[in-house]
Amino acid sequence: MLSHNSFVPEIATDGEDAWFRGGTENYAAAILDIGLPKLDGLSVLKNWRNEGVNMPVILLTAKSSWTERVAGIDAGADDYLVKPFHMEELLARLRALLRRSSPEKKTLLSAGPLVLDTKHMQVTVNSVPVNVTKLEFRLISCLLHDRGEVISKEDLAARIYFQDQEPDSNAVEVLVGRLRRKLNADIIKTRRGFGYYIAADE
Repeated sequence: MLSHNSFVPEIATDGEDAWFRGGTENYAAAILDIGLPKLDGLSVLKNWRNEGVNMPVILLTAKSSWTERVAGIDAGADDYLVKPFHMEELLARLRALLRRSSPEKKTLLSAGPLVLDTKHMQVTVNSVPVNVTKLEFRLISCLLHDRGEVISKEDLAARIYFQDQEPDSNAVEVLVGRLRRKLNADIIKTRRGFGYYIAADE
């Protein structure tokens, strides 16, 4: 499937092989299964990050435990998929990661007075810190990464909530409303019937 979509995949059959390949070759991204023989995926990821390997990593697992997901994110994962999943979703997430990380992964994203610091996980408006929740941070991050594009409520929910969470139909709407009040600036726009966006020329 990856080959048919213009990627050039290389396959490591165990964790030790993956650790070696990732540490010695320059890959655009890695799709990493947690349940690997010889060395588990979380250990591989931690080793890569300790060695300064910063390529984007999508973790795959058959488990749905939220504690394992937290461990994966803490270890340095950029995204997370629970089996079973549709290959189209994996491809979409992979393309999104590559867009965000090329040529260099930006740590500061901005729109007008709004600045998002992805390294220090901070949001400021006119240089004044704004206290946001993790979900609110993810929402702003999604809109800034795809600036100028209208993102539907369904797509936003899929990107900011974990897969085993089932938010109410108006959860994203409530989240946006809360964020607008906190930011106190007309930054997040609504395209009625389609979704939300941050203007490209903001």
